[in-house]
Amino acid sequence: MEEIRLHGRGGQGVVLCSELIALAALYDGKFARAFPWFGIARRGAPVTSFIMMGRPNEITRSMIYSPKYVMVLDPQLHKVMPSVTDGIKDGGIYIQNTVKEPSELIHELNLKVKLSVVASVDATGLAMKYMGVAIPNIAMLGAFTRVTGLITLDSAKRAVKARFPEGVWDNYIKCLEAGYSEVRIKVM
Repeated sequence: MEEIRLHGRGGQGVVLCSELIALAALYDGKFARAFPWFGIARRGAPVTSFIMMGRPNEITRSMIYSPKYVMVLDPQLHKVMPSVTDGIKDGGIYIQNTVKEPSELIHELNLKVKLSVVASVDATGLAMKYMGVAIPNIAMLGAFTRVTGLITLDSAKRAVKARFPEGVWDNYIKCLEAGYSEVRIKVM
């Protein structure tokens, strides 16, 4: 079973991003479930969302404490909430929305485990460029698709089209593709 944990703040599309990953996985013929966890529901408050992919009898709705994959949608969250990396498995994959290079992130994260990949993408910048809003989830979906290989780009596009009205498809797909192509990846 694949376990994925997303972190961010209310208004950044953390929950929607996890739902899009799960939907894309379903389109790829996998069984997946996404579910959020958050305190007070307000813009700017910390939000965590979880995705499990595997056999239907394996997947629960419990929190994920030891994910292989961690994605952080807020560029500063790892500084104010270092727990975003808690429990990440040795050999795990970390993806963050930031203008920083992966090597800079590695020094800031102060990890206790050895990761296999650290990746970064300016998802907020891409969202502003293509969608006109500072909501990084679609660009992060693209980055996740490329870095992990758990879902295909075609299925991610299909999930975006299923969730959003046709009038925004072109810009959202461009943002998704930009996240996919512009993510910076450091293999450890």
